Amino acid sequence: MPATTSNAACVLARLNPEGRGDLRGHASLPARGGSRPTASPSPCLAPQLAPARATPSAAHAPTSDAEGRCDVSPRGDPAGFVRILDDRTLLIPERPGNRLADSLRNVLANPQLGLLFIVPGATDTFRVNGRAVITTDAALLAPSAVEGKVPRLGLIVDIDEAYTQCSKAFLRSHLWDPARFVDPTSMPTGGEVHRAIQGEGFDAGQYDHERAERYRQRVGFY
Repeated sequence: MPATTSNAACVLARLNPEGRGDLRGHASLPARGGSRPTASPSPCLAPQLAPARATPSAAHAPTSDAEGRCDVSPRGDPAGFVRILDDRTLLIPERPGNRLADSLRNVLANPQLGLLFIVPGATDTFRVNGRAVITTDAALLAPSAVEGKVPRLGLIVDIDEAYTQCSKAFLRSHLWDPARFVDPTSMPTGGEVHRAIQGEGFDAGQYDHERAERYRQRVGFY
């Protein structure tokens, strides 16, 4: 399959117990006894759903180091930011973040990672487990440019498992219900959190003002 600017969640192979069929509509297989379904991971993505693919714009990427210490970081970009290189390989562009590079350090020590893809407004999610390597291949990364900026790094993910996750968690949490959204002013600001950690001498107001201005100008986004 040629490289595309798409997302894994939309082209998941729809499988039945024999390894064929449609997993989007049957994200789980009948349990023994024929009562409740169980999850049905697939070792690859399949192209037959490409015309009807969804386009998640956010993902969470758990990793761990060689000693098993875990970290999870968010990933977000315009919809379709995760590119499908073939039915077993994804490319995730690495964007500027908090400058800690926790995920990259972990991948160097332990390539195993998981991905949870989220489609705004949808209650089903899509999960991928696999192994990652870091790439600096400029030609490979060029199609991932946003606002004219090509990422310097990316994660190439070899898929071990790919499957949908049922809606129960998002339905229980009413995640997309605007009536239940939290008023951001009721939460501590980033500056206030830093002040709580660093002490009263930290200027929370200045920090919040400067960060808001950087965000307004999209400084460091790409």
